[in-house]
Amino acid sequence: MTQYPGVAIITGASRGIGAATAQRLARDGHAIVVNYANDQIAAEHVVRAIEDQGGQAICAKGDVADAACMPMLFELAEQQFGPVSILINNAGIMRNAEIGATSDADFETQCSVNIGGTFRGMREAAMRLTDDGRIVSVSSSVVGLYQPAYGIYAATKAAVEAMTHVLAKELGPRGITVNAVAPGPVETELFLAGKPDHLLDNIKQMNPLGRLGATQDIAATVAFLTGPDGAWINGQTLRVNGGVI
Repeated sequence: MTQYPGVAIITGASRGIGAATAQRLARDGHAIVVNYANDQIAAEHVVRAIEDQGGQAICAKGDVADAACMPMLFELAEQQFGPVSILINNAGIMRNAEIGATSDADFETQCSVNIGGTFRGMREAAMRLTDDGRIVSVSSSVVGLYQPAYGIYAATKAAVEAMTHVLAKELGPRGITVNAVAPGPVETELFLAGKPDHLLDNIKQMNPLGRLGATQDIAATVAFLTGPDGAWINGQTLRVNGGVI
C-alpha cells in the first residue's frame, strides 16, 4: 500500500483542477510539489493555502513539454520531501478548432503538452516512483462525446487513456496502480472565459444533474484513486462528468 503521508507531484497545479487536487491531497497528509508553467503567483498562493492548513508544499516552475521538466520535478521532490509515491499528470492545453482549420502549430502544441508531457511523467514515474505508488492522469470526457472543434484535443486525451491502460500492466508487479480521470465540463476560470450565459445554460442542460462540475468533484476522485480505498482500481478511466456520457 502507498505510504501515508506520501509525496505527490502534481503538474499544472497553480489553478483549476490541479490546484484543488493539490489542496485535497495535502489535507490527506501528502507533501505536495505544485508544478506550474507560467503563473508563479497563483502557484505560490496554492502553496500558502496548503501551509495555512498545516500541510507541506513547494512550487516548481517547469513546462512538461520540455524533456528536462519531469526529472527536475522528481529530483526536487526527493531532495525536499523524500521518495515520490504519487504522480498526478494534470497539465494540459486545449486549442479548439475544427480539424480542417487546425494549424500545425496548434496541433504540435497540444500533442507536446498533452501526450508528450504525460508520457514523460509516466516514464519518470516508472523509473522512480516508490513501489505501491499511484499514478493518475487527467483525460477528458470529450473522448466519447467527440464534439466538433475538439478533434485534436480528444485525440491527445485518447492517447493518455491508452498509455494509462498499458502502463498499469507494466507496473502492476510493483504494486503501482495507474488510472485516469476524465472530467466533463468543470467550472474553472479557463472554462468559463468567453462563454455567454446562454451557452453555459445549454451545457448544463446536457447533464442529467443539471450543473457544471466543481474542481472539488475531480479532486475527490483523484484522492479516492490515490488513497487506500482505491487500491484495487487499476488500468481504468473514470468518467467524472455527472452522467453526460
